[in-house]
Amino acid sequence: MDYEFRRLDALRRLELLDTPPGEAFDRITRMAARLFKLPIAAVSLTDSDRQWFKSRVGVEHDHIPRIKAPCGQVADKACHLTIPDLLEDPYFRDSTLAQSGIRFYSGAPLMTKDGYCLGAMCVLGTEPRTVTEEEAEALRDLAEMVMAQIELQHAIGRVDPHSGLPNRNQFMEDFADLALDRPQGEPRHLVLLNVASPEQVGHAVRALGAGVLDEVMADFLPAFRARFPGTAYQVGATQFAVLAPQESSLRTLTSLAADWSPGIHISDTSRYVATPAIGIAPFGIGEADALDVLRRAQSAIADAFAAGEPVRAYSSECDSAYRRRFALLHEFGQALEAGDQLHLVYQPRLDAVTRDVTGAEALLRWIHPQLGFVSPAEFMPLVEKTSMARPTTSWVLEHALAQLAVWRGDGMELTLSINVCAPNLAERDFVPLLAERLRRHGIPPSAVELEVTESAVMENLAVAQQTLRDVRALGVRVAIDDFGTGYSSLSYLQGMPADTVKIDQSFIREVEQDGRQRALAAAIIGLSHELGYRVVAEGVESAPAASWLAGAACDELQGYLFSRPLAPADFAGWHAAHSAMGVVTAACSVL
Repeated sequence: MDYEFRRLDALRRLELLDTPPGEAFDRITRMAARLFKLPIAAVSLTDSDRQWFKSRVGVEHDHIPRIKAPCGQVADKACHLTIPDLLEDPYFRDSTLAQSGIRFYSGAPLMTKDGYCLGAMCVLGTEPRTVTEEEAEALRDLAEMVMAQIELQHAIGRVDPHSGLPNRNQFMEDFADLALDRPQGEPRHLVLLNVASPEQVGHAVRALGAGVLDEVMADFLPAFRARFPGTAYQVGATQFAVLAPQESSLRTLTSLAADWSPGIHISDTSRYVATPAIGIAPFGIGEADALDVLRRAQSAIADAFAAGEPVRAYSSECDSAYRRRFALLHEFGQALEAGDQLHLVYQPRLDAVTRDVTGAEALLRWIHPQLGFVSPAEFMPLVEKTSMARPTTSWVLEHALAQLAVWRGDGMELTLSINVCAPNLAERDFVPLLAERLRRHGIPPSAVELEVTESAVMENLAVAQQTLRDVRALGVRVAIDDFGTGYSSLSYLQGMPADTVKIDQSFIREVEQDGRQRALAAAIIGLSHELGYRVVAEGVESAPAASWLAGAACDELQGYLFSRPLAPADFAGWHAAHSAMGVVTAACSVL
């Protein structure tokens, strides 16, 4: 690769071009003008087609063409250049400077430590003159001062102020430099250490202050560097990275990480607030972007934390699944705004003994324009953990209540169950907005039931319980959804302001043939009744299961045995047919 290409690369990586003047550079430039008793001085950087002045005295414009500019020749030859009289010089006599009245030029090269000339520290005059050796030495000293300032500013943006390690910016530059002198596609590995999980960091900072992170990082760094030699970078608040040597295999690195221990020098603070995990990301030189490789290593760390393991190598399968979830989350927000991707379906609930329709559960469905049907089991857990929980519940409530108003106008009297997310229970205006919607649609509160999961309530128990008390005071019923999969403690049930317990389908699907499931289901039904709750069994798919549940005193049933979730028109038709069948059955029993 030719010198000029590398020189320009070195210049542009400093990110100095087209930046505002700096007092530190201006001070050196003013000193040069005074020392030489000349009207013009400049810190001139040689770009591909121009001379750009980071600092200047006696010059109005901030750049001139590189063609026949003396500073350009300084950059080309990387040596001090003095021209006593531009008009007497065969090459420069018709240059832009000479034609503008400049006669004298002297420039000392601005050299990087790896031998690239960025430009010149130069002085200029309108009269011919010479330079003594003492003056030449002084100009070279000033050029060194300029480079020291450049390197200082560059280091400030490339070194972590607490650890003193090169930071992520420097990692990105060094990663890119691998492609300059290593074979394309050469296999390498990035080793990334995360000393604590986000939850641990949050708790430690809250209890001990932000300074605790510096202490923890300082504790872990020596042991990490000893185990994984090479340049260590601090690429995040709690993350160190090392580009492993070419000869290091994934198996070797994984083995080193698996039995790595920070040792006896870890302080008590670090020992009890940090659980380190290591992620290893393979890549080919010149085939991957630095930030993407770093992202892969961070993905591996997330997998390690999730599995409770000390190390994980990057998995493209896990990464693809996670990126799909993230993409779905982004696109779900667009679906909320689009208006034609989301819709509700309704699954009936029936009395366990009479099989009369008692209500229905509104369920959200998403038809993606490219992916087709996306299961709510895939997208709802993501939505519930983000700010989209509020608009999603708002969308569901609005459309469900509007449909219920239509059905009630057609003479269908039923209770509609609507799911709400954990963040909704922390919204101060949730209950007033619910009341306003009920009034606007003409729905009596007793015709609506809100379903919440155990885990949703336990996220902020006191606030959630108060919200549910306010919901019930409004006259709206409350159901505990998916009961049995969360906390399910007696104290939890005793204090829960709810009317209904919905037994999760995992306790129901094989209840007719599994004695343990029958015992658990019977215990839940009995306990719930003792505490004053109605009980609904979800996921009922067989007649024997339905019969057993009815005999066990379960109040209501819901599942594919009776109907899959239905579109509004289909639900109305099913409801009419089921009701008519019930009338016929009742008439036959009388006869």
